[in-house]
Amino acid sequence: MSKKNIKIVTVIGARPQFIKAATISRAIEKHNIEKKIPEVQEIIVHTGQHYDFNMSQIFFDQLKIPIPKYNLQVGSGSHGQMTGKMLVEIETVLQKEKPDWVLVYGDTNSTLAGALASVKLHISVGHVEAGLRSFNRKMPEEINRIVTDHISTMLFCPTETAVNNLKREGFKNVVNSTNPTNPINSTNSTNPTNPDNPLILNVGDVMYDAFLKFKEQALKKSKILIDLGVQPKRYCLATIHRQENTDDLSRLYNIFSAFEKLACKECPFIIPLHPRTCKDLKNLKYTVDKNPYVRIISPINYLDMVILEINANVILTDSGGIQKEAFFARTPCITLREETEWVETVDIGWNYIAGTDTHSIIRTFSSVTKSEFSVPPDLFGSGNASRLILENLMLEY
Repeated sequence: MSKKNIKIVTVIGARPQFIKAATISRAIEKHNIEKKIPEVQEIIVHTGQHYDFNMSQIFFDQLKIPIPKYNLQVGSGSHGQMTGKMLVEIETVLQKEKPDWVLVYGDTNSTLAGALASVKLHISVGHVEAGLRSFNRKMPEEINRIVTDHISTMLFCPTETAVNNLKREGFKNVVNSTNPTNPINSTNSTNPTNPDNPLILNVGDVMYDAFLKFKEQALKKSKILIDLGVQPKRYCLATIHRQENTDDLSRLYNIFSAFEKLACKECPFIIPLHPRTCKDLKNLKYTVDKNPYVRIISPINYLDMVILEINANVILTDSGGIQKEAFFARTPCITLREETEWVETVDIGWNYIAGTDTHSIIRTFSSVTKSEFSVPPDLFGSGNASRLILENLMLEY
């Protein structure tokens, strides 16, 4: 098949997806500037899952993501409400645009809605960050990622662990799982986009692409350490946003109790807090003014976050993306959950699972701050995942 151009619809709605999508948008821009065939048209659909300026627009501005052609403005709500509204709106967009591919990212409601709308219209789906598993089906993200993987056409895995997870679930069409440096070719698969036999590729992690791309920019431009009045390696960075932690008030209380006990003048805790978590803290009637070194700040832009991650002494988080960014930044991480999708970072000793018990968090923190860390291996590819994804999407065209 030969086409002069192909159309890709990118469905995004949450902060981590903006960062991931930015790398592929840049790869598409570079491809078109070099006048390669086929020309690629990207249409961005923003579901509006994250709509606060500090959680959305600032990422588009800073990372130079193309302006979305569609903003569905779904906003907040229950999982059913959000996914249902997105499904209806995305289906309308796809019927109008008739793309060759739909790209979805990660494990949010936007991911699931984009994949469902596409597959029901017989449009090929590429799932970026496929194959991740926490093996905790109480997490809505786990359900989203499992369903999306099983209805997608191409599964772009960030690690070999992700590939192996899919193999255990019965996926068989694995290509270049141990050598993600070349795209597939005709000898790998007789029909790369056969929906009954999804193609699995270990391309590396697009968030690693983003981290490498924006690190130098962040070092030059960010003034976040000065603004906060903190010194490198003399503060801890913490984030909390997972619904399993924010909706369970006892867990949320335990986590912040640990922060209160650990934060001190020599090592304050900097906590960029999700708006929903701020609301949950108010419902809990918990105040952190008992300890002035627990410092809650508004959500921050990506470049500032990169600088805080690089310079933190320890990162404490329930975010999968920030666990990875901690690893990229070579900063030890404590995961405030009972499990992680990024088991590789635990296996090599850069990530510690503490759960949400106050005493467990404190014990883990003490252990981490006394540990010595070896130079970690490259687990997430070579920083060219976005290029590999684009090359594979174009193969049959």
